[in-house]
Amino acid sequence: MIRTLIVDDDYRVAAIHAASIDRIPGFSCIGQAHTAAEARQAVADLGPDLLLLDVYLPDDDGLSILRGLNSHDAAPPDCIVITAARDLSTVRSAMHLGAVYYLVKPFGLAQLRSQLEAYRQWRQHASGAGEADQATVDTLYNMLRGPAPAARADALSPTMQKVLDTIRASPIPLAASALATQLGISRPTAQRYLTELHRRGALQLHLEYGNAGRPVHRYGPAATV
Repeated sequence: MIRTLIVDDDYRVAAIHAASIDRIPGFSCIGQAHTAAEARQAVADLGPDLLLLDVYLPDDDGLSILRGLNSHDAAPPDCIVITAARDLSTVRSAMHLGAVYYLVKPFGLAQLRSQLEAYRQWRQHASGAGEADQATVDTLYNMLRGPAPAARADALSPTMQKVLDTIRASPIPLAASALATQLGISRPTAQRYLTELHRRGALQLHLEYGNAGRPVHRYGPAATV
C-alpha cells in the first residue's frame, strides 16, 4: 500500500484528492496538511511514501518542503507536485529537487488517477533487483509520464498493427526475441515497436527477474476497464 499525504491549502481540494486516492487500488491517504508547518510535522509523524504537494501554501513555498526533505539523512518520500504554478523556473526547481511528476491545475480526476497508476507501476518496477540496461531505464522514465492517448487502429503502420495483433493473440506475454522469430523481423525492430506500443498505452510491460542479471522485458495486451 502506497501511503500518501496530501498537502494543499484548499481544504475542499485536499478532501477531493484524498477521496480519489482512497478509491485507487494500492493507495491509501494517511493525512492532509494545509500549511507548510503542518506538512513538515505530518511527514515526521506519519512517514508517508508519497506526497501530493502544492507549491502555494500560506506560510511557505511548497518547494522549500521538498528541499528540506532532501537535506535529511533518511530517504525522503516521493513527491508529485500538484499546483497552479506554471512558470518554468518553478517547474525546473521541482525537477531539480526530485519531484517524480508535475501536474498543473486545473486537471480532471481521471488525469490524477492515470498519473498515480503510472507512478504505482514505476515504483513497482523500480524496486526490483538486478541490473538495468538502457531499455529498462527508458521504460522507467516513460512510466512516469503516464500512458499516452491510445492511437486509433488506422493510425498504426501495417507492421506495428501486426505486432499488436500478435501480442493480443498470444496466451502469454512475449519478449522481443520471441516476437521477432514469429514475425520474421530483427529483434531491435521488434523491440522498437514494442516500446512505442507500450508508450501509447496499447501494451503492458512485465519485467521478469531471474536469479541475477538483467530483467527480461515481456509484453502483453494493456488491461481494459
